[in-house]
Amino acid sequence: MMSQTLKEIIQNSRRIVFFGGAGVSTESNIPDFRSDQGIYQEKKYRFPPETMLSHSFFLRYPQEFYDFYFDKMIYPNAKPNPAHFALARLEQQGKLTAVITQNIDGLHQAAGSRKVLELHGSVLRNSCMNCGKAYSLADMMARKGSVPTCSCGGIIKPDVVLYEEGLDQAVLEEAIWHIHNADCMIVGGTSLAVYPAAGLIRYFRGNKLILINKTATSYDSDADLIIREPIGKVLAEAVD
Repeated sequence: MMSQTLKEIIQNSRRIVFFGGAGVSTESNIPDFRSDQGIYQEKKYRFPPETMLSHSFFLRYPQEFYDFYFDKMIYPNAKPNPAHFALARLEQQGKLTAVITQNIDGLHQAAGSRKVLELHGSVLRNSCMNCGKAYSLADMMARKGSVPTCSCGGIIKPDVVLYEEGLDQAVLEEAIWHIHNADCMIVGGTSLAVYPAAGLIRYFRGNKLILINKTATSYDSDADLIIREPIGKVLAEAVD
């Protein structure tokens, strides 16, 4: 019934924006962060995961950062799931103007989405901190087990926004523009607990705000429709 309601909202909308988080990729077997089985529950390292994912930790302990990064943040064999494919179809139908994602896995593009705004960067892009030379994920995987270094000797850093780092201003401004001009905003797979990304919702001025998440969020009271079912199932049923 909820999927049918969402389907009708989609049919009556002209400019839809999707804002998604880690829950979009859990059906691709990539763990989220804050659930009971999430990355932040990991106890096998001597530092908490949130500490290891900070800019200062990366600079001070690059080997320990990369041990954790390759173990918990990289999923090179992950494939897009029904949620990713449904959003790509929605864009192809001319309904969806942008996917705004907190994810760094590149699965939206792999599913066929073309306008994807990656607020927190991507593991697929990497560059030398010294000379700026670009490296692919395959290049990084070939260096697994050590601190990835460039041919110039500099440390290679993933194009991933760590704690203590700011978001890319151009990406942020484009995301705000799409949200502000949307008539429907679908938010999925995110607890809306990470700022400044979560605060982008306040720029929405459209007709329908839909939240698809397994747990409650701070924006539930503002939503026109709340769905607690798996996001892949919901979007696949709602998008023809």
